[in-house]
Amino acid sequence: MIASLTVDPKLGFIGIGSMGRPIAQRLLESGYNLTAYNRDRSKAEALVGYGAVVANGIAELASNTNVILSCLANDEAVRNVYAGAEGVFANARRGTVVIEMSTVNPETSRELYRLGAARAVSVLDVPISGSTPAAEQGTLTLFGGGDEKIFDNAEPIFRAVARQYFYLGPSGSGTTMKLVANTLLGIGMQAIAEAVALGQKAGLNRDRLFDILSHTAVIAPAHIGKLTKAAANDYSSQFALRLMNKDFRLILETAAEMQVPMPVTAAAFQINTAEAANSTEEDFSAVIRLAENLARLDSHRDGTIAENKLWRKAASKK
Repeated sequence: MIASLTVDPKLGFIGIGSMGRPIAQRLLESGYNLTAYNRDRSKAEALVGYGAVVANGIAELASNTNVILSCLANDEAVRNVYAGAEGVFANARRGTVVIEMSTVNPETSRELYRLGAARAVSVLDVPISGSTPAAEQGTLTLFGGGDEKIFDNAEPIFRAVARQYFYLGPSGSGTTMKLVANTLLGIGMQAIAEAVALGQKAGLNRDRLFDILSHTAVIAPAHIGKLTKAAANDYSSQFALRLMNKDFRLILETAAEMQVPMPVTAAAFQINTAEAANSTEEDFSAVIRLAENLARLDSHRDGTIAENKLWRKAASKK
């Protein structure tokens, strides 16, 4: 049994971003002792009111905690945090447990596992499935890779932030499962974008189309809330388009390594990239607006599309 997970664990949390902040806040509200670090110190300081201590650097955090969680933007950020003289591994105590929650290449997870093992640090890859509201509500889904006994012992921490959590297998299995899940998430949104553009162009009322789709079995739960916001042309970020773009890239890189053809994913990635190049910090559901624009639809009218040539042609024959 890992003592750091069972006897008054002292948590360190690195990466207080859109997902890291609500996760860290829930851990604090669950009574955990937590030290936070973020490059932008003000983001970590926002947790002080909930009981957090703010670390001046990664080395300080690692040397004063025994369970370290991180939620970072990409593979480069993860390597920068864990490697080097000022990184986690060089400063963590023997027996420390790392719960790395970022979406990265599975090989990066395996690399961290090997580096950690060399310093007597146990590393789990436990990426997050869910958007910012799910993180705030504690209803995330977690996918775990690494040592199964350590994963099982970490359950109290997982219960504080997630509705469900699954152990997948050895190191890298959690991040692999996250890429599998986000393949469906990204492709599904692109399919929705094309479908609603088709419906509108054929004369369906936009508001009614979005509402009825949200009541059908063909829309996944993860997409239902997106439809409601898109119906109001609200693409404020809950899961950023740039992050979906990054995940598509990771998916296709992993597929290439495994020699798995993924032509539909590749096509969705191209559309996602086109929208990402034109947007600010918007949600990945903004591909719906792109599909409407490509179909020459005016999504700002009250449900009725003026550019409906088929409808006009039919009406002229009456």
